[in-house]
Amino acid sequence: MIEPRFTHAIARQVSSSLANCALTHQPRERIDVALARQQHQAYVDTLRALEIRVTVLPEEPALPDAVFVEDTAVILDELIVVALPGCIARRPEIASIVPVLKALRPLVFVETGTFDGGDALKIGRTLFVGYSSRTNREGARHLQSLLAPHSWKVVPVPIRGCLHLKSAVTHVAPGMVLANPRCVDVAPFSDLEVLTVPESEPWGANVLAVNGVLLVPASAPRTLDVLGSRGFDTRPVEISELQNAEAGLTCLRLLYRELK
Repeated sequence: MIEPRFTHAIARQVSSSLANCALTHQPRERIDVALARQQHQAYVDTLRALEIRVTVLPEEPALPDAVFVEDTAVILDELIVVALPGCIARRPEIASIVPVLKALRPLVFVETGTFDGGDALKIGRTLFVGYSSRTNREGARHLQSLLAPHSWKVVPVPIRGCLHLKSAVTHVAPGMVLANPRCVDVAPFSDLEVLTVPESEPWGANVLAVNGVLLVPASAPRTLDVLGSRGFDTRPVEISELQNAEAGLTCLRLLYRELK
């Protein structure tokens, strides 16, 4: 199956309070907000160079994690699923982005349990959903009930030792995922080829596929080599300061395609 090309993305400027971000699996380190903003701008520029029309929303000074827009929603062709963040402090981000989303697609809302967009991996008509500290079974069941009328399949995936499902596995090409098997159960992906990241770069599993190009964290050079050896067109992207906020390449955008 050939994945449709993305045409648009939503991003949000880095908050001045980023240093107060929520952390789950890594110690708090100093974050240089000015450098984080430079890296975020370079990330946006990279998307634009790949012919993505990026809407950059203004910062939310009181919401440190608001730059991680992926966690607020999942954009599908038929509709947008609005998340119910597992981190209570992040729930105000939903009200902030809903006015933007409702102009794109009909909205449905996860209203029971918890669900973060970063725990949803879309492959074809299947949505793999990670059970994490941010997404629980009740939230996943409600998500399934919302998507069932639209013929979407929801597959649960246990994860461990990482923030979100896409921290540990991402879709890199038709029929293939890139995974860190130490953090994710790869059994649900048995119908796909599973390419594993080097043990020294567990964070390297979070790559972003955009219109035939793989964006890879610059901090994962061995992962870049693995992907390059398989013939992928790769681009290293520096997000070191955002990684100090437990971020990955996928969480900084909401990608979608314009419907004709």
